Amino acid sequence: MSTPSTPSTPTTPSTPAATSQHRPWHGILVATALPLNDDLSVNYGKFAEHCAWLVENGCDGVVPNGSLGEYQVLTSEERAKVVETAVAAVGGQRVMPGVAAYGSAEARRWAEQARDAGCASVMLLPPNAYRADERSVIAHYADVAEAGIPVVAYNNPIDTKVDLVPELLAKLHGEGYVHAVKEFSGDVRRAYRIAELTPDLDLLIGADDVLLELAVAGAKGWIAGYPNMLPTASAELYHAAVSGDLATAGKLYRQLHPLLRWDSKPEFVQAIKLSMDIVGRHGGPCRPPRVPLLPEQEKSVRAATERAVAAGLA
Repeated sequence: MSTPSTPSTPTTPSTPAATSQHRPWHGILVATALPLNDDLSVNYGKFAEHCAWLVENGCDGVVPNGSLGEYQVLTSEERAKVVETAVAAVGGQRVMPGVAAYGSAEARRWAEQARDAGCASVMLLPPNAYRADERSVIAHYADVAEAGIPVVAYNNPIDTKVDLVPELLAKLHGEGYVHAVKEFSGDVRRAYRIAELTPDLDLLIGADDVLLELAVAGAKGWIAGYPNMLPTASAELYHAAVSGDLATAGKLYRQLHPLLRWDSKPEFVQAIKLSMDIVGRHGGPCRPPRVPLLPEQEKSVRAATERAVAAGLA
């Protein structure tokens, strides 16, 4: 992928302190799906409207340019405009762009672009062009931290083959390189180990289908997929879970889990966009290499979505 055309001037090595009053990754941040037109061009108007709609319906912010936003197949110009569009729609304090790239130099430039656009934080995968060792991972996060904007680590060993285990996260946080982690490993036991090793590192729910388990374990936020389709019910579920109202949370979780589990499947982008289309939002097609769902997959997503609609959850 090409890099941004105009790199920003490097700033000082220190990153802003993430105080308890300023932790913009707390709450529900939706990993936004990116509305595409039939010709696969980006529909920025629909995207701006979608970001605003999510905030109006109980979500705290948006995370553009993640995997759900198909960042890997955007041009540099598109990727930058997506961030600028989200900031214009909901304000920079509510926008935490993904800044993943094969190398730290490009990831840092994306972090600088987000910073200059007014964003309050960024989300960063480890280097994923190869199975990076611990020294490479630490150097990667150290370099991007030089952009001077708080970094939320994203642990997705399923897709990246690099695992940010609790011990490594403790090192990254101890050096001031990361302030939180989006935990997508699916291993909910890690929540307790992370809290033991580095209690000031904020744990964020990274997969929709372990929401209740990680909320009970002390998560401070949820970087969410399916709220693209049902933000209000998702907000009710999240707030019930983190407040300990397990009667409310448990019922909603069981109702929504047939949809939430798609967030951990390879076809999660197609599934979420299909659900959006069914309920009258604009999901639209996906860019290659993603292909449409198989008929049986579409049938399953459609049935689960229609059940949620019938239950008054969408």
